[in-house]
Amino acid sequence: FAYNIARNYRNSYNMFISNGILFNHESPRRGSNFVTSKIVKGAVAIKKGKQKYLSLGNLNATRDWGHAKDYVKAMWMMLQQETPDDFVCSTGTSNSVRDCVQYVFSKLDLEVAKHVRVDPKYFRPEELTDLKGDSTKLRTQLGWTPDYTFETLLDEMIEHEYTGSYVDVPYDAMR
Repeated sequence: FAYNIARNYRNSYNMFISNGILFNHESPRRGSNFVTSKIVKGAVAIKKGKQKYLSLGNLNATRDWGHAKDYVKAMWMMLQQETPDDFVCSTGTSNSVRDCVQYVFSKLDLEVAKHVRVDPKYFRPEELTDLKGDSTKLRTQLGWTPDYTFETLLDEMIEHEYTGSYVDVPYDAMR
């Protein structure tokens, strides 16, 4: 709805409006109810002896995860162009929840089989199996490239969670 309204106003009233279609973007500030953060926070808690297990849903679900900093840079670039346009902002690669778990647990020297449990209550009734974006237009027209890889994003999240660098603000407190 917002995408179409923005295009309508841009075309009808000659307004400078660009649409940014952002795929999943993460950072150390991501709330605990999102799977990447849940994995990192759970693994660090296990490493520190504060919990024994991490319960997750579909480990085979894949997403195109990028860093929020990279996506903010892309949005800024969209606003610097002469003519407004619509752009997909994504890394163009997809990783599974399993990939995320294996990477995070290996970085913390933890055994996945010992600490991760699959719980059907966390499965989504309508799970998208593979979600991956195509940011070719953003890359070619604006010269955007992400600075972070999936692994460097997770490294930063692990570091911040392990050292306690960020305060986790509950979502309700931000309203």
